[in-house]
Amino acid sequence: MFYLTRSCLPMLEAAGSSNDPARIINIGSVVGIVSQEAPTHAYDISKAAVHQLTRKFAADFAPKHITVNCVAPGFVPSRMSAGLKSWGPDEAKVASSIPLGRMGNEDDMAGACLYFGSRAGSWCTGVILNVDGGIVGGLQIPLSSL
Repeated sequence: MFYLTRSCLPMLEAAGSSNDPARIINIGSVVGIVSQEAPTHAYDISKAAVHQLTRKFAADFAPKHITVNCVAPGFVPSRMSAGLKSWGPDEAKVASSIPLGRMGNEDDMAGACLYFGSRAGSWCTGVILNVDGGIVGGLQIPLSSL
C-alpha cells in the first residue's frame, strides 16, 4: 500500500486541485479499531496500520490537494468471515449481534467509496469511516451484566 501510493503520487499531484482534490481510498476494517475474539492478530494489526497510514498520508498530502480516507467494513459475507464459524457463530448469529441487524454487503461498501470519491467527499481527509451496521458506534459497557 505504501509503495503503490508512493508510485502513484506524481499522477495524483497532477490530477488534484483545491476545488477537486485527487482521492486515495484505503480499505481497513473495524477490527483495526476493536479487536475480536478470534486469533486474527496479524490481520487486526495490519488493518490498524492501514488506518494510521491513512491519517499520516492525509496530513502529508493535503497541501498537495490529495485526500486520503479509509472505509472500515464490519462483517460482510466473505470467505474470511465464513471462517469465523470455527469460533462459534454462524452468519445468522453474527448478523443478530449487529445493532442494525444484518451483515453488510457490497452496496454498503460501494456507497462509502462513492461518497469519498465524489464532490460530496472532497472536503474530507483522514477519515476512517466505519461501515459496520453500528458495531463500533453502538458499543456500550454492559453494566447490567457486570
